[in-house]
Amino acid sequence: MNNQGNNSEESLNSSNLLVVVFKWRKHLFLVTAAAAIIAAAASFLITEKYKSTVVLFASQQHSFGEQLLEDVKKSDVLAYGEEEDAERLMQIINSDQVRGRIIEKYNLWEVYDIAKTDRGANTLIGKEYNENVSADLTRFGSIEITVLDASPERARDIANDIAQLTDSVSNQMRSDRAMSAFLYAKSSLELLQTEIKILEDSMQYLQEKGVYSYKDQIAYLTEQYGTAIVEGHPDRAQEIKVQMDFLSKYGTRYKKIESEIDGGYEKMQILRKRYDLMKIDVESDISSHLVVDKAAAADKKSYPIRWLIVVVSAMATFVFGVVVILVRDNIEKLKKA
Repeated sequence: MNNQGNNSEESLNSSNLLVVVFKWRKHLFLVTAAAAIIAAAASFLITEKYKSTVVLFASQQHSFGEQLLEDVKKSDVLAYGEEEDAERLMQIINSDQVRGRIIEKYNLWEVYDIAKTDRGANTLIGKEYNENVSADLTRFGSIEITVLDASPERARDIANDIAQLTDSVSNQMRSDRAMSAFLYAKSSLELLQTEIKILEDSMQYLQEKGVYSYKDQIAYLTEQYGTAIVEGHPDRAQEIKVQMDFLSKYGTRYKKIESEIDGGYEKMQILRKRYDLMKIDVESDISSHLVVDKAAAADKKSYPIRWLIVVVSAMATFVFGVVVILVRDNIEKLKKA
């Protein structure tokens, strides 16, 4: 009976974590200390990296020509962009165009020690780039571009260049889109000008024939014809009748040309305004973002955080050691049972 009580108490004490730790404290201390030393030594083998950050706000992407030529302004060209403008700019920051230019400009193939001839080289360089370069939306609606690199100066330059390249790519995309609209407006305007020129030449031909204001002329001749009849001048009336027949012959054509020319002038005013608007958009260079903070060269490394590596390694080793001891004790108990 007494032996059973002792065994029960011993079992209870063995299952107590504090008892186990105290019992094996020397071993756990040595193992944990060794792990901390190894982790500290290993942390010095990790390449140090410096962080540089650019903070910017996306600007609203609207037609600059509209801001100058439209009577009613739809938006403020100087206003900050909305969330969708920031997300659109994020797509450009993370695009292959920007990534490819940065990789080639700074020869990141050599920096990341990746040969272009290696199998899956593009995937490897892309993965390495994404691990060192990131862009995130902040809770204030701004975009934060972060770059990690072994060289603080290169980290700074890459971060600033990403912001600049993003603006260039965005402007190029907008310019290409505006150019298509501009070329269409230009061709439409030129075609209309050609059509009006043909109508004006036809009008000039009729004017040379003597038809220069059909409505006024026919009204005047009708009045004169009536007067000649009333006053008893048949010869004069006959002359006026010949002129009226001549005007009637070209009158319908004259009125049609006159109407088409008037409509063409009205349409040309609209097309001319659109042409000028699109031309401004093509030639303008409005920044796609507003930089709040440019990147600067860091004077202190950001990676690795050696003390954190040592602490995490030591804690992990300690916990693992306790688990191993508990498992070992339970196995021994099973064997004795």
